[in-house]
Amino acid sequence: MSIKNNEDMISDHYTSGRLIDAISSGIKGLGKTEKTVTIDDLGPVDEFHIGGRQASKDFLDQLNLKPEMNVLDIGCGLGGPARFTVSQYQCNVKGIDLTQEFVEVGNKLSSWLGLVGKTKLEHASAVDMPFNDNAFDAAYMIHVGMNIQDKASLCKEAHRVLKEGGYFGIYDVMLTGDSNLKYPVPWAEIPENSFISSPEVYKEHLIQADFAVRAERNRREFALEYFAESMKKMANAEGPPPLGLHLLMGETRAEKMKNMVENISSYKVAPVEIIAEKKV
Repeated sequence: MSIKNNEDMISDHYTSGRLIDAISSGIKGLGKTEKTVTIDDLGPVDEFHIGGRQASKDFLDQLNLKPEMNVLDIGCGLGGPARFTVSQYQCNVKGIDLTQEFVEVGNKLSSWLGLVGKTKLEHASAVDMPFNDNAFDAAYMIHVGMNIQDKASLCKEAHRVLKEGGYFGIYDVMLTGDSNLKYPVPWAEIPENSFISSPEVYKEHLIQADFAVRAERNRREFALEYFAESMKKMANAEGPPPLGLHLLMGETRAEKMKNMVENISSYKVAPVEIIAEKKV
């Protein structure tokens, strides 16, 4: 399959065509408006990864972010981590994503929060980024690599757009055992559309792109605790919350979450953090 066809397939997987209406309705369900909604209100829907906001903080704290740094969010989705980075670390963040709807909705959410001047999301590919060399002080991606087949080009592009000494953080679901996973999962309905890899594959491509790998952490136990707590809340609730990942995962959400937990529990996959640095 060509890169273009693969990217179209990924975009189609995430596109609903009704997302802004669903989020607007959810905001009303919280008793808020576009003018009063906060970054924390949006967290349950725009932090589309295992562990949500807490995982973002645990991960981003390792990137040595400083105020006014220019940071790149690769595969930004709705821009939740980008807006959190602006709020938490006072950085300027640009994000790229293959899903046009995510980009358009994400920029609208940023406008509601008054963050348009600090965040900008663009429709672009992680293996062919529309940025100059040495443009960013740091870069990260969160639950993105499972949709990227060409990880060599990904790492080369991340290296190109980073300044010397800049950190590139990866927080992805990675293979840690048997690759015979249960599908569907949040990033793919069928195995042919999944490009999940082991930490060793990531590190190999990072090193080949002239990064130095500085840290690695398997977050399996954290993930299982997160899912257990989420399921407990769901069991005690009368229905889904006004804002949540159910707005992004559609009708197969329950099956995707069940399979995700089983894949992690059986040691087949785990969310893993890798922190690399562009050599000086």
